[in-house]
Amino acid sequence: MRPKPGETIVCPKCGKKVKGGDSTKKEEVVKQVTGSAASLKVMEENEGEALPTIAMSCPSCGHGEAVWWMLQTRSADEATTQFFRCTKCNHTWRNYS
Repeated sequence: MRPKPGETIVCPKCGKKVKGGDSTKKEEVVKQVTGSAASLKVMEENEGEALPTIAMSCPSCGHGEAVWWMLQTRSADEATTQFFRCTKCNHTWRNYS
């Protein structure tokens, strides 16, 4: 059950009432289409503190350490996409495995 802001809905099975409010959840994945190119926002700039690190050379600055995380960006029967972010310059790149 996902009510719209200001709307109250009742579950027909259990009778639970849910009131919709302003959504404050942050979406980690947002697809934005600008012109003919599509971009994918994968993480905010300052959200990498708790992520695991890996010894990997940054393609932008050559620094030897990056944080990494995985997202399911395609259909469920395909492999996940691994993202890397340089700990020095915050350059982000991906690996399709």
